Amino acid sequence: MATAEKKRPRISSGEGRRPSRKEILERKKAIDELIRKAVAVKDHLVQFPAFHKFQRNGLSVYLESGRGDQLTLPTRKYIQNLLKVNMENPYGPEWPSEEKVKRQEMVAPEARYIFVKQYSNGFTTECSVNQDAGMEHTHAPCNEGCLVGFVHYRFVLEEELPVAYVYELQTEPSAQGKGLGKFLMQLIEQIACKNQMGAVMLTVQKANTQAMAFYTKLRYAISSTSPSRVDPQIGLEKSYEILCKTFDSEAKSKLEDGEW
Repeated sequence: MATAEKKRPRISSGEGRRPSRKEILERKKAIDELIRKAVAVKDHLVQFPAFHKFQRNGLSVYLESGRGDQLTLPTRKYIQNLLKVNMENPYGPEWPSEEKVKRQEMVAPEARYIFVKQYSNGFTTECSVNQDAGMEHTHAPCNEGCLVGFVHYRFVLEEELPVAYVYELQTEPSAQGKGLGKFLMQLIEQIACKNQMGAVMLTVQKANTQAMAFYTKLRYAISSTSPSRVDPQIGLEKSYEILCKTFDSEAKSKLEDGEW
């Protein structure tokens, strides 16, 4: 995978010399511009034709891009429902307040999406999940595809570095264990590198041991910004870890090693 190290703006200064205020401001401006350009791209998926379809292990789906301020009502309901099914248990008593936050995050203008849809056969298909879990069942014409998952990601600044932050990666239980999650994370990493981001970052609930094992297998490490590494005592009180995969030495030193 190509890295962003050669393209991302860096301060050229002599060894041991502190950067001047002008250099710091120029760097900040350049990084802000990187994030602005990444956010301005209408469809990140277009640049990666190899990721337009996923057909493995009995699962046949295609991907589409979206943004938070353009979600249709059925799509918003689907996301809310799938989040509840997958995340209510790992969050435990924190879920009611967390759900409110997530509902606000999902419709923000800066929210970017990759939607996973099943191929249709021309019939109207039930597109929601487990009614026993308190879900609303919605239906959509199959020529529009039936949602079976999504990724919500954003381009943000972390420790003065541009990163792609994965807010959510959620798939239907029936679509799990087939390699789709790995496929989606590989796509996000490609998008991050293409847009010169220094890393991909995400937050995982400690109680979600399956997700922790999944990201560890994909070589994500606990970030130096995670509470457990900032202060072990505080980390014991927090229910989550922040993970990262870095693409260059600068991002590794700041987000993984904790060096400045």
